[in-house]
Amino acid sequence: MSLTSDLRIALHEVGVALRRPEEFTTRWRDRRLTPGPRPLIFPVLLANAVLGIAAYGLVMRLHEGWDGMLGGLVKAPVAAGLAWALALPALYILNSALGSKLDASTTLLAALTTVSFGSMALMASIPITWFFGLALPYGLVRLAVNLLVFVGVGICMVDVFLRTMKALEPAHSRAYATLWLALVGVIGAELMTLFSLFHFDA
Repeated sequence: MSLTSDLRIALHEVGVALRRPEEFTTRWRDRRLTPGPRPLIFPVLLANAVLGIAAYGLVMRLHEGWDGMLGGLVKAPVAAGLAWALALPALYILNSALGSKLDASTTLLAALTTVSFGSMALMASIPITWFFGLALPYGLVRLAVNLLVFVGVGICMVDVFLRTMKALEPAHSRAYATLWLALVGVIGAELMTLFSLFHFDA
């Protein structure tokens, strides 16, 4: 099968991952028994996540002109990517220590699916951020709108990740996964603050 065909199938699988993440990740877990997603899905999901977060980062800094927008385009996916990359090994290692039987690739796919879902939710929020940024061009308004967007998207990502992990291992406790998500949120917020993504002049 050609790379073009594989890529077309992988793009279709992204749609499945966003609509039915539990089914998608379970198919990968059971890939040795029944046909599952192709390995190409990993870079495709990663690219999808990067593009969505980058697009939102650009709109976050709309009020700063092209320099600020390009800065947001780069800084937002870097901050989000670092947060997940720093925390991801802990998810697999401690989950395994607590009795999880998932392999590393399935754990990674569950995380990538969640991030990809979140990036699409951020892209869907771009018109809201854009509208309020233009209609009420005040620092506090921009900060409040962006915080509300991130909190709302974060809640949706928590729901997706916990549902996915429960589908993968119904008998395994979700307590650690919840704590891990909180850790990712804290690290991500700190990095975005460090990169001045939430700095809005009055």
